This record gives sequence, C-alpha cells and structure tokens, in this order.
Amino acid sequence: MTTRDPIHPELEAVEIHGMNRASFLLKGVLGAGALLGASAVTPFVSNALAASGSSDVDILNFALTLEYLETDFYQSKGKQLGLSGEAKSYARSFGAEEAEHVTALTKAIRAAGGTPVKKPTFAFPVSDQKSFLKLAYTLENVGVGAYNGAGPSLKSKELLIAAGEIVQVEARHAATVAVITHRAITPHGAFDKALTKHQVLAKAGPLIKR
Repeated sequence: MTTRDPIHPELEAVEIHGMNRASFLLKGVLGAGALLGASAVTPFVSNALAASGSSDVDILNFALTLEYLETDFYQSKGKQLGLSGEAKSYARSFGAEEAEHVTALTKAIRAAGGTPVKKPTFAFPVSDQKSFLKLAYTLENVGVGAYNGAGPSLKSKELLIAAGEIVQVEARHAATVAVITHRAITPHGAFDKALTKHQVLAKAGPLIKR
C-alpha cells in the first residue's frame, strides 16, 4: 500500500478534462507534486518526456497545457472567488503573464510546424482566498519543476532560451506567493530532490486519470 505524503494534498483534487498526451503528462506531474512535494517533479517530467521520444513540439505542447492551467486558475478561478488585497493584485498580474506565455508558446509551436493542443477544462478544489493561495503556491512550484525537467530535452537552443525566460517568471511567482503566505521560498533547500522514474511513477501512477 502506498503511503501518501500530505505536503500538497490539494493537487490530488485538481481535475483536467479533455485529455491528450500533454494534459495526461501534466496530470502525472500534479500527482507527483501531491505525493512527493512540488519541487520533486523534475525527474518525472524529464523521464516521461524522454521515454515517449518527445520532439520540441511535444515539449512545447506540454508546457502550453501547463500555462493553460495556470492562466485559467488566475483569471477564471481568481475572479470567481472575489479575491482581495495583495491576492487580487497578484492574481491579476500573474494571470496576464501566464496568458502571455500561452500566446508565446502557441506562436512557437506553429512556427515549428506543429499544432497547438486545445485548452482542456479544469476544476480547482479551492473555495476561498486562503485555499486559492495555497494552491497557487503549489502550482507555481510544480511549474518550475516541470520547466526544469522538460527544458533539457529541447533540441532548439532558441526554444531552450525561451523556456529559461519563462521558468524564471514562474519561480518569481512562486516566491511571491511564498512570501505573502509565509511559506518556504525554497521548500526543499538549495537543491531539488532527485528521484528515479520508477520511484515517482509508483507513487504518481494511481493519481493519473486516463
């Protein structure tokens, strides 16, 4: 029987509908984040992409799915909850920046001769400002780990530079949320934990909705 890590249980309830390969992989990342901690997802992403023989377009579509999720979280869920103060201000600015990431990745995919994945539908398990910020902290840290994990698989130097520019913004989002919610800015210290593909999939597999 698998023992669950309670660090990020809120991710287990995030629902993604309209599944394709990119959103399927993303669901696995969210499951890994729920069980192992947000910054532990890097080896899962890199191994999962490598195992599927992903092209640059595949990797960009994975990133695009993540950006769809974050944009929807800030712009739709944030507005629905009626946030106030710093939470409202940051949700507005973060949502606009995530939307710019969506636009940039969509253009890059088309420029590379690919077809951008369609935006799935999402269901976020938050009901108030406190739970919204808690999930924001987790999602932003998952985003950092996802880009760090997928980035090395990119063959194009230009796309790798672009991914590096995006992940720095994701990290700043995560740090900002950490500060205003009094959470750890670096949850696992100076370095992320290294886990094998087998270790992560053994824990995350049951959480992936096929």
